[in-house]
Amino acid sequence: MKPELIIIGGSAGAFSTILSILNHLDKDINIPIVIVLHRLKNTTSSFEAILKKNTHYSVKEIEDKEKIQKGFIYTAPSDYHLLLEEDFCFSLDVSEMVNFSRPSIDVTFESFSTILKEKCCGILLSGSNHDGANGLKIMAENNGKTIIQDCNEAEFDIMPKAAKTICNKHQELNTTNIINTLNNEYR
Repeated sequence: MKPELIIIGGSAGAFSTILSILNHLDKDINIPIVIVLHRLKNTTSSFEAILKKNTHYSVKEIEDKEKIQKGFIYTAPSDYHLLLEEDFCFSLDVSEMVNFSRPSIDVTFESFSTILKEKCCGILLSGSNHDGANGLKIMAENNGKTIIQDCNEAEFDIMPKAAKTICNKHQELNTTNIINTLNNEYR
């Protein structure tokens, strides 16, 4: 089954990879994309503005109870966990940090894959802690498509390595092959 949503998670070293992926997506792809990137809380950021310059998608920071729409890239706001509700609306949560992070990539991967099962694709990029590894494993167990950035390419390989260590179902791809996979499978 073709996934209906892509979730990209990352931390240290992931931003340039995210920009490269978005900049090279075919114009006819409009599957919703959710980006969970560890960011500093209580600071203003030009994150969304930079993303808008690198994609044909509309880009916006998620608002609580917002319904998912095609053609959008959604960014998880800093200092909130991002969950998916049964009615396919986003839910923002301020519970305690997971893996020293809020938003936690693990929380998002697990929540979305619990609702969407095989209809979601998770991509875990560069980062310097284990956040995302357990959630990506759960996504794989729910038959979702799971991809980790090639550990030799990731600026900080701790995140993709952690995911690879606890689950052998993930595809390990470099940035070019992540882009090719998205362009070939999500039109």
